[in-house]
Amino acid sequence: ARLLNATTCLKHQAALSIAYGAGLRVAEVAALRVSDIDSERMLLRVERGIGGRYRNAMLPADLLPLLREWWKAGRQQGVMHSGGWLLPGQDTMRPISTRQLHRVVVDAARAAAITRRVGPHTLRHSFATHLLEDGVDVRVIQVLPGHSRLETTALYTKVATRTVRAVISPLDRLGTLTTAQARPDG
Repeated sequence: ARLLNATTCLKHQAALSIAYGAGLRVAEVAALRVSDIDSERMLLRVERGIGGRYRNAMLPADLLPLLREWWKAGRQQGVMHSGGWLLPGQDTMRPISTRQLHRVVVDAARAAAITRRVGPHTLRHSFATHLLEDGVDVRVIQVLPGHSRLETTALYTKVATRTVRAVISPLDRLGTLTTAQARPDG
């Protein structure tokens, strides 16, 4: 939340919110077109995923008003076109660069006083990790960011510490051990 709120303009906040809210890769965020937003089905069409495959990503309900606000502001600035890029670059005929998105993340992290090393992929990792910590099935998480192999998604189980802390050991479920029952002979 601090990172997203530390962005300096609406376009940048939209870009980082897309990366985190839909779990997209930085190149996927940059390649989005206005026509890739399906507000009826609440989906983002990702045309250029890994291996050139297309997939649908989730469009979070809280992201849609932000994208609409960006659309209006971009139209007023003359940078948004109905068939154009969702996040146009300095040349409106080209999308924002992945390098620029990286700078946006780093600058927002600095402004938010986040001392850890952060990049656009951090938002994608956070998306998957937070879903896992919220109890979403790992197979569902595999599909959302477009992982082809479950092993890739399983890496998030190593960083989801809240999930590990929430697991109740079978020993704890037995409820048979108490300190009063501890044997004095060890």
